[in-house]
Parts: sequence; C-alpha cells; structure tokens
Amino acid sequence: MSSKIRTILKNLLKSFPEIIFGFILFLLATSGFILALILRSFGLNGGNIVFLGLITEIFSLSACYFIFTRRYLKEEPEKEKIEKFKKL
Repeated sequence: MSSKIRTILKNLLKSFPEIIFGFILFLLATSGFILALILRSFGLNGGNIVFLGLITEIFSLSACYFIFTRRYLKEEPEKEKIEKFKKL
C-alpha cells in the first residue's frame, strides 16, 4: 500500500512542471474574463469592458498558442530520423 502511495507521489513530483505550465496556460486563457470582472467591480461601462477584455484575450490567446507550439509541437527531428531510417 505504501509503495503505491510512493509511486503516485513520485509521478506527481515528476509531472509538477507540467502542472505549473498548464496552470499558466489556464490563467492566460481566462485573463480577459478576469480583467472583465475586475473592471466591472470598478464600475466601468460595458463598452470599455468588452473592448479591453477582447484586446486582452487576443494577446493572451496568441501567447498561449506560441508557448504551446514551442513546447509541445517539436516533430521535425523525429520525421527526419524516420526518413533517414527508411533510406537505410
């Protein structure tokens, strides 16, 4: 029983950077909504809230896209290896 708990904790510690990265992506993806809530609590009108929220969402989602593609979509070296293997 304790070995199962140890393996679960060990796997959790190994995946901790991925959990942090996912949390950062979540914050970036919801930043426009969070900004809209903050601006509404300050009493701004709806037009300004929508404009600033959309601008924030555009920047944050483009940042999410570039961060995600840079981190996870690295398939070029693997394709080159497969092509080299096929040539042999």
